[in-house]
Amino acid sequence: MGDANHGFAAGRLHWRTRLIAPGPMAPPGFHSLAPAVHRGSTVVFDRLGDAVDDWRQAERYTYGLYGTPTTLELGLRIKALDGGYHCVVAPGGQAAIALVFMAYCRAGSHVLVPGSVYGPTAELAEDLLAGFGVEVERYDPLIGGAIASRIRPETSLIWCESPGSITMEVQDVPAIVAAARARGVAVALDNTYAAGVLFDAFAHGVDVSVQALTKYVGGHSDILLGTVSVANGAAYETVGRAHRLVGMAVSPDDCALALRGLQTLGVRLDRLERSTLTVARWLKERAEVAAVLHPALPDCPGHEIWARDFTGSASVFSIVLKDDWTAARTARFVDALRLFRIGFSWGGVTSLVMAYPDSARLGARRERLVRLNVGLEEPADLIDDLRQALELGTVPVKSL
Repeated sequence: MGDANHGFAAGRLHWRTRLIAPGPMAPPGFHSLAPAVHRGSTVVFDRLGDAVDDWRQAERYTYGLYGTPTTLELGLRIKALDGGYHCVVAPGGQAAIALVFMAYCRAGSHVLVPGSVYGPTAELAEDLLAGFGVEVERYDPLIGGAIASRIRPETSLIWCESPGSITMEVQDVPAIVAAARARGVAVALDNTYAAGVLFDAFAHGVDVSVQALTKYVGGHSDILLGTVSVANGAAYETVGRAHRLVGMAVSPDDCALALRGLQTLGVRLDRLERSTLTVARWLKERAEVAAVLHPALPDCPGHEIWARDFTGSASVFSIVLKDDWTAARTARFVDALRLFRIGFSWGGVTSLVMAYPDSARLGARRERLVRLNVGLEEPADLIDDLRQALELGTVPVKSL
């Protein structure tokens, strides 16, 4: 019982059957530094009594949807980095965010979301969730402990994103957690900026920590993955049941790339931090720039919280151009860049740029706000690229 041929001699089987139930197998005992890629949907069992549909897979594998050894290895590695109780892997950062909302919200729930939140998160909350009868309320990302006044009996979740992925406000997460805990409300944090290591979410009391492995862990702009780490068994039950029911299967090949990315995450983050600060400080001295929104700079909103709670900074930050810069001038600056490629996302090896002229939530700054992601190019070359683009942006349109 239990072998591929179920007791039949392989030589007696028709060749078509032997294609499906092969006899000779490679010997066990191969040990490699590279993680194995286990693909599969169906898990086979030796006995009917072992066939249990268990999404936890605590004692045995039960179905590929809940994870293969490759998927579970990645979850365990992220859990260890996060310092959490458990971690589930989702097929993208947005999927991980959606999973948390679906796990904690029901019709009639009230959810608090910061005004600086990632755009698709806001759309998910205020469009899809609203259609399911969930009330979503925006709050000032710098509110801190004063968020207690916004908590209602029906509040089921407080969402944090620190720093904000465009405007870079750093939230006082411990103060928000203290207010939430006093009322029995869960706090979830999008911790992608910190790659799960520059800010210790669970040491600061967060219940659920989300990150898009698409960014720093993947590191090469070639995978879409997200993770949801939880602080305790109760949160695992809440998130795990939702994870099973919404069918968030992930590619083991992508998980293997993420496992490879973890090996260089430390050196990449160190290099990215140094290069980004070099570029940000240069931009701060430019006459065309009204503000540089980088959490490690003293005048960035929430900088003192960043200095208290974070162990480093990352590769993404924003600039606000001077008041006389129109949307057209800003677009000319962005289009003139050569090393900074125009694209969404961040955290990879290539420098990126994006402007948001149509984003109403950025207020009066929307025509002048540009987000930069610094990659692994030489900082001096990136500065030269920014210099020529800024200078082009200052040339009157009639002279071009």
